[in-house]
Amino acid sequence: MTIDLHQIVFGVYPYLALATFVLGSWIRFDHEQYTWKSDSSQLLSKRYMRFASNVFHIGILGIFFGHLVGLLTPHGVFLAMGVSDMAHQGIAIFAGAIFGGMVILGGTILWLRRLLNKRVRAASRWMDINILGWLVMTALVGFSTIFWSYHHASQGDATVMIRLAEWVQSIVVLQPEPELIRNVDPVFKLHIFFGLSVFLFFPFTRLVHIWSAPIGYLFRAYQVVRTKRAL
Repeated sequence: MTIDLHQIVFGVYPYLALATFVLGSWIRFDHEQYTWKSDSSQLLSKRYMRFASNVFHIGILGIFFGHLVGLLTPHGVFLAMGVSDMAHQGIAIFAGAIFGGMVILGGTILWLRRLLNKRVRAASRWMDINILGWLVMTALVGFSTIFWSYHHASQGDATVMIRLAEWVQSIVVLQPEPELIRNVDPVFKLHIFFGLSVFLFFPFTRLVHIWSAPIGYLFRAYQVVRTKRAL
């Protein structure tokens, strides 16, 4: 019996990663709530922190929502909105370059800070350092796909982009079709593997604080602040 690695990585691994992402986060919240935090190191060292953190987080949000909309929106919807395949690919290339570059820049500074700053390093767990490095590597591989995408776009070919989106949609509807991306360029497959692995590692890292994003803070009532002054 021949084992088809492609079928395993792109037909089974996505569900393993996503199941670990959901169930692992649930179990950690249930049993280890004291570890459910971002482990901020700003008090230990503010140097480069604000710039790098802002750039990194803006980049991550841009990449996340860009992938969410670009890959989960059916092809026909884009066409119905008047967005041609080439326009779609152009937007993806431009946005990927901007936000991917931000993740690489901000993430690299944060990673080196945790690695080289003695105070921050002493307060960091090994997974804090590793997950930052993995996110930067994922962004680097994703950034490198831009060159292949640009080459495809210059030839008026959006086939790879469409196949990638259709494969993601097949995973979401529980009807995986790994064959859709069997013949795409290896760099895209590598990026997919790195990206899926982020979901696999997620419950075991400081990334779990994303679940507790204080969205309600944006809509809270005004607070009245009074200062004590001598009369």
